Amino acid sequence: MLVNAKDMLTKAKAGKYAVGQFNINNLEWTRAVLETAEELRSPVILGVSAGAGKYMTGFKTVAAMVDAMVDSLGITVPVALHLDHGTYEDCYKCIEAGFSSIMFDGSHYPIEENIEKTKELVAVCAEKNMSLEAEVGSIGGEEDGVVGAGECADPAECKMIADLGVTMLAAGIGNIHGKYPENWAGLSFETLDAIQQQTGDMPLVLHGGTGIPAEMIQKAISLGVAKINVNTECQLSFAAAVREYIEAGKDLQGKGFDPRKLLAPGTAAIKATVKEKMELFGSVGKA
Repeated sequence: MLVNAKDMLTKAKAGKYAVGQFNINNLEWTRAVLETAEELRSPVILGVSAGAGKYMTGFKTVAAMVDAMVDSLGITVPVALHLDHGTYEDCYKCIEAGFSSIMFDGSHYPIEENIEKTKELVAVCAEKNMSLEAEVGSIGGEEDGVVGAGECADPAECKMIADLGVTMLAAGIGNIHGKYPENWAGLSFETLDAIQQQTGDMPLVLHGGTGIPAEMIQKAISLGVAKINVNTECQLSFAAAVREYIEAGKDLQGKGFDPRKLLAPGTAAIKATVKEKMELFGSVGKA
């Protein structure tokens, strides 16, 4: 059974750890994340971007697959199915499809319009028992068609959005989607601290978790981050493992071309990456 993310994130914020959101792209991705979460007894959030949802033939297909897989695999840890960087329209599609959590990314709107649309979705999510993530200040870089300049959020605007009753808040603090460039200036902990002072117990979200040094991750958690998103790192580890399998000619040995065998090394690599992140975030054993 899918749950909204409020309870797991409230516990994470109070316990000074973070729950990982791992974006899923297909059946192998989903199974790898779920099995690792169950093995480590960690709550988990499955993130689905608009692009990934379209690739998997729609949000209804994704919700049905995840719901069935949770049941078939006997998953007992808390699992939230979450729309990542959702448009206003996609939020309603995911509400209808059976997601348990959504993100409305209104960061590109003027703050007044961001507030208006977020306020409307807060009411809908409360009625449906869903969690809602909002965003202030864009995340830098590009991921699955979502492009941001990476400006830091205004703490006063963060308070305006938090006061609407959202479950969690994503705020730009210099973080970037995708791989971080060598000249990256790092996270703005001054901004993060100011945002936490304005938003109190609100769980904060760190997008662009791939490539951020462990010490920065831990400091961010100490300053109120309770949800950390990982996507690119799983993609990179999956690709590297499958490439190694093919370059070693294993796909030409016996029935090595069978997709179940061909993709198995990539799936194992995702599991290893998810395990590493859950241990870093401190969510192991918190289910």
